[in-house]
Amino acid sequence: MQILESPPPDRHTLWEDVHGILIGTLLVALSIQFLRATGLFTGQIAGLALLLSYPTGWPFGLVFFVINLPFYVLAIRQLGWRFTIKSFVSVLMMSTMADAMPAVLTISLPPWLAAILFGVLAGLGLLSLFRHGATLGGVGIVALWLQDTRGIKAGNIQLGFDLCVFVVALFLFPWQTVCWSLLGAVILNAIITINHRRDRYIARS
Repeated sequence: MQILESPPPDRHTLWEDVHGILIGTLLVALSIQFLRATGLFTGQIAGLALLLSYPTGWPFGLVFFVINLPFYVLAIRQLGWRFTIKSFVSVLMMSTMADAMPAVLTISLPPWLAAILFGVLAGLGLLSLFRHGATLGGVGIVALWLQDTRGIKAGNIQLGFDLCVFVVALFLFPWQTVCWSLLGAVILNAIITINHRRDRYIARS
């Protein structure tokens, strides 16, 4: 009789988590620079932070960090301290890197290319964070919680919230800017929807 071995656990080591979170936050911070270079924006809390930073001149990283604070209450209650701490560190790292990059990085490119590069880089960055039990707070926390408990795909939840943001943005920005920004958000959420599956990766630690 053949004995079937149980599959190895999916729990990552500390080094693997550090590696994955560092790469994820770096990719997302880089993706933000493409939006800044062309005046585009995105959805979720990052999009709201960008929308506030443009007219006020406040640092994106600071606005992003502050807006995320209330969502940690949900994270602690529903997803546990391990997930919350990882997410808090991820938000802090991404915010710091996103604000530091303009000092050493100059980008010039058309909006359509900026939207594509943002979507791909941010999608891969968030995917890396999700797979190491972290997110960048805000809607990502709600999306992962609903995917784990209700089976609703995180990418679809995020895209639904993004569409609401873009409807509001139509009253604030030229329609071309909104369309290119929406393209980036669709690419990002498509990557999450296709690649982050509930039967493989669960946010709760």
